[in-house]
Amino acid sequence: MGGVTLLDPIELGPRTAPNRVLFGPHETNLGRNRTISERHVAYYARRAEGGAGTIVVEEASVHPSDWPYERSPLASECGPGWSAVADACRPHGALVLAALGHSGGQGTSHWSQRELWAPSRVPEVDTREVPKQMEAADIEAVVAGFGSAAADARAAGLDGVEVNAGQHSLVRQFLSGLTNQRGDEWADRTRFARDVLGAIRAAQGPEGVLGLRLSCDEYAPWAGITPDDAPTLAAELGELIDYLVVVSGSIYTVGATRPDTHVPAGFNLGLCASVRTAMSAAHGERVAVIAQGSIVDVGMAGSALSDGTADLVEMTRAQIADPDLVAKASAGVSDQIRPCVRCNQLCKVRDNRNPIVSCIGEPRSGHETTDVEPPRQLVSVSTRPSPAPKVTVIGAGPAGLEAARVAALRGCEVTVIDAADRAGGAVPDWSAATGREPLVALVNWMESECRRLGVGFELSRRVGADEVAALAGEGRVVLATGSQPGERSYEVTSTAEVIPAGELMAGRLEGLEPGPVAIWDPIGGPIAVSIAELLVGEGRAVHLITGDQIVGNELSRTGDLAPANARLAQAGVTMHRRRILRKVRKRDVEVDNKFTGERERIVANALIDAGHRLPDDALAAVDRSVARIGDCVAPRTIAQAVLEGRRWAQAMSLRHQ
Repeated sequence: MGGVTLLDPIELGPRTAPNRVLFGPHETNLGRNRTISERHVAYYARRAEGGAGTIVVEEASVHPSDWPYERSPLASECGPGWSAVADACRPHGALVLAALGHSGGQGTSHWSQRELWAPSRVPEVDTREVPKQMEAADIEAVVAGFGSAAADARAAGLDGVEVNAGQHSLVRQFLSGLTNQRGDEWADRTRFARDVLGAIRAAQGPEGVLGLRLSCDEYAPWAGITPDDAPTLAAELGELIDYLVVVSGSIYTVGATRPDTHVPAGFNLGLCASVRTAMSAAHGERVAVIAQGSIVDVGMAGSALSDGTADLVEMTRAQIADPDLVAKASAGVSDQIRPCVRCNQLCKVRDNRNPIVSCIGEPRSGHETTDVEPPRQLVSVSTRPSPAPKVTVIGAGPAGLEAARVAALRGCEVTVIDAADRAGGAVPDWSAATGREPLVALVNWMESECRRLGVGFELSRRVGADEVAALAGEGRVVLATGSQPGERSYEVTSTAEVIPAGELMAGRLEGLEPGPVAIWDPIGGPIAVSIAELLVGEGRAVHLITGDQIVGNELSRTGDLAPANARLAQAGVTMHRRRILRKVRKRDVEVDNKFTGERERIVANALIDAGHRLPDDALAAVDRSVARIGDCVAPRTIAQAVLEGRRWAQAMSLRHQ
């Protein structure tokens, strides 16, 4: 493997991928009903245009008994969509495969309105549904469904298929002792997988690529697939496939498949190396082994290839964040790759809101059919139209930086003004205080791109209302001035110490009095949880107070809800659920039980308020006609701030054309 790089071609069975970067299968909610839609086509074509070597289209269910989420594709309805994706990606050289699967007992009856199918009667963890134990006819129908779907994919012009034996997978459920508790012939746990792979080989013929996504660690050593079992299992199945993607997670550890920043990047690399060693010993170089697991940096990806850990690298979230990742790496400008911060805020979409896949740093992802992108040849300072439209952005947080970047891309002469001595708004302070450094990387990238495009920065400059009016007379002005602490809903005595979370993150931590601390969290987001982890890590007694039934309620959307509660409990944070903060004194706080009204006292020398914030709209109060974006409109997330910055710049540039 010495000398192998991300950009080298590689044979995957009968096909050759132009490079070793894979854009893996993931839920997108881009479908129309259960089809592959025109939104899918634009989404995948954009990654092919950006250089992805192999693209695996969103998983399609191979049998009508499986309907795991509303817009989940059904293979029998995907032929035209698959064909359109193949036609759109083929001119860019990418291989295109169909992901095929069946969620089995990890599905839901909500959409299908029928029983779940599974190897055994093991209740689904989230919905608590008890599935039907599949009978011989059921198993035969699903195996035939895999074969039929593979034949349809090849007929549509795809290069092959990938079978899911990872998360949300009936194939994995048959392979695992956690979910296969049968006593009949299907107690041979590899039989179902072998039958499925055999049916696909027979259906698609020798010219189709056949891959397998295999959970190699279910994090349940009492009965599940373990890292000790996985190399042997992978080698056994290797005789039937062309490539294997090493993943992890099980019915009990769904979040392990795609965790956030609390799990180190590249967490599966050691496991991948052991599987590849076994695969090579059994099959030589015939079966390619693909590394997966929060690999979002091209340096890490390249190292995984050069040191023999893997033959290819899956970089799915990284290419949602920057569709041009491969093209930029190929051009030698890897420093211009927009970083993936592994937050899961917009790219994790299997929830009851049915959001479309996107990215906090790249709002166009998932919206390629409606979001107009500037020409690929970027405008430089020397090629701006003359006279160039003048734009002033007041506020250098995420909203302001994105507005400036997009306006500069469209040929505007842009200046960013901020009272702080550095760009980024509250992000650098918040990230430094809570260990979310990837967010700093994102705003640093935004600033770097702005400067590369000729945006001027006037930092440490405070602007008054009169200046805003004067600047508006010279060109377009947008306010991105952020937010400020909101109104308190509780009583505070004169001697009590109450610190807004934003101020704590901006440097008040050093002045915080020693002793126990209470944190008030009426939102249920990541801020209070992160502050609690920070403070308890310094040896403090920490009390986290929330009115919700569970701490960090909103973290369910990013997959960190259960892990966050486990971390807090293990660290010794005392969690006060179903409580309403009523009064803060110098040495304690008073809370009411949300349901009984019973009042309690919690000993604490200070309270940190992680509650709602309000717009910092002092400048806009003078003239509401001045455009506003981000938190100074309504405090929300970075995702909304960046999106509004982009939309404002797009609309503004259209008016100047």
